[in-house]
Amino acid sequence: MVKTPPPFLTILIFLSLFTYLSESRLNLNYYSKSCPRFNDIMRDTITNKQITTPTTAAATLRLFFHDAILNGVDASVLISSTPFNKAERDADINLSLPGDAFDVVTRAKTALELSCPNTVSCADILAVATRDLVTMVGGPYYNVVLGRKDGRISKASTVEGNLPKPTMPMSQILEIFKKRNFTEQEMVALSGAHTIGFSHCKEFSSSIYNDTNHYNPRFVQGLQRACGDYQKNPTLSVFNDIMTPNKFDNLYYQNLPKGLGLLESDHGLNSDLRTQRFVDMYARDQNIFFRDFARAMEKLGVYGVKTGRRGEIRHRCDAIN
Repeated sequence: MVKTPPPFLTILIFLSLFTYLSESRLNLNYYSKSCPRFNDIMRDTITNKQITTPTTAAATLRLFFHDAILNGVDASVLISSTPFNKAERDADINLSLPGDAFDVVTRAKTALELSCPNTVSCADILAVATRDLVTMVGGPYYNVVLGRKDGRISKASTVEGNLPKPTMPMSQILEIFKKRNFTEQEMVALSGAHTIGFSHCKEFSSSIYNDTNHYNPRFVQGLQRACGDYQKNPTLSVFNDIMTPNKFDNLYYQNLPKGLGLLESDHGLNSDLRTQRFVDMYARDQNIFFRDFARAMEKLGVYGVKTGRRGEIRHRCDAIN
């Protein structure tokens, strides 16, 4: 005979399940009661930072990608290394992540902790900051559901081979996205992030001196001049989109067939038959690019998401509690 649990135990089980489900459910108004000023604080912090440092939008978008594509948006890329652990941000590919992106997240976290302590995750801050900054520089608005928790693990050893590099062949880049259930078209749409921001000369130096076939001749001469001293000065960099470097638009795609792509992976998008048709489509129609970029960002924002007890709300974004 099966014994029925006592009523109080049934109630406890129900309450635990209800709490877990409510914690685990992402939604657009997650902080409406627990942190009513969330949207105001985020907007003020982001606006002030972008006005003061206009490179913040591109920096934050790049930080978001490097966090999301590895393990999902869990802010693990924000964690600092310790004597006992080399964290993601100290992997070679992440050493060039711009400081302004870390700074805008830290500023927002500090303000939110004062208003509603131990409530808003660093992962949600990064996701919303990215969307709002993209919109500020002319990009599409898209929904960001909230309720992510911050990851407790960050290891540099997990990064190699799991983040796209400019020097990777297109097949390898496509495989990284495929493993995460992203299509070739979604990868090309997300690559449109290169419409803003810049890349360091060392990331494309081998191409502009050794393999110049894909470049416009005048463009490659200009790059060689701009990067001539990059070995002595590793901070030298060039805008990804030389036409409208601070505006989120579709000129990045229009540049590629003209030989005005900066990185080896940019040229790969335009020369690989699997991706070239999407480059052409986005070059012709900015509205389609914006629509597909927005959809891909919404999908990336919930990839591998941690909710409920699978993560935590960090007190500081650079350290596990």
